[in-house]
Amino acid sequence: MSDAEFRLLHTMIRVLELDASIDFYTRHLGMKVLRRKDYPEGRFTLAFLGYGAETDHTVIELTHNWDQTEPYALGGGFGHLAVAVPDIYAVCEEMERQGVVITRKPGPMKHGTTVIAFLQDPDGYKIELIERA
Repeated sequence: MSDAEFRLLHTMIRVLELDASIDFYTRHLGMKVLRRKDYPEGRFTLAFLGYGAETDHTVIELTHNWDQTEPYALGGGFGHLAVAVPDIYAVCEEMERQGVVITRKPGPMKHGTTVIAFLQDPDGYKIELIERA
């Protein structure tokens, strides 16, 4: 079996308020809802979001468990998702205007020159923005 047969398909995160999370990822990060399905017997909904078709892009799977009433503990193992943006300063300025929590303002990364910023989604998951010209 060759590694050419392997491909990362998606990352799944559990979300408390599915509509708020979909709004965040589509409105602030420019993703599109690729598919969404309710599973009444299991009492959950899955929504897949991304920048392109699942056939050739890695996407995010948002899992909403209908009976979850308390925010999820994010734990210490998960770090962040990373998204490339063209003008990080303008993107962060606009997101702040729209009420997005920016936890690290744009600037060069420590011990490097890559310009990054961090923000958080409605559930507190960290998103790293990386400026790419």
